[in-house]
Amino acid sequence: MSIVHSDGFGQFQQDNATPHTSRFATEWLQEYISDIRHFHIPSKSPDMNIIEHIWYALQRTVEKISPRPLTPMDL
Repeated sequence: MSIVHSDGFGQFQQDNATPHTSRFATEWLQEYISDIRHFHIPSKSPDMNIIEHIWYALQRTVEKISPRPLTPMDL
């Protein structure tokens, strides 16, 4: 199993979300933990994936437009 980035090292960031703590995910991690660097993050810690926050902010902004845009060109 190889997870490789441009620097040659694999990295896995686990935020303890329900999908990451399922039996399947836990077993996978136990099998491959020696092949990757694993960063443990406390449950309910601030999300380090900023793109999710950007999409949420964009969605709120678009929802405030009146009348609602129907096509990408309306945006």
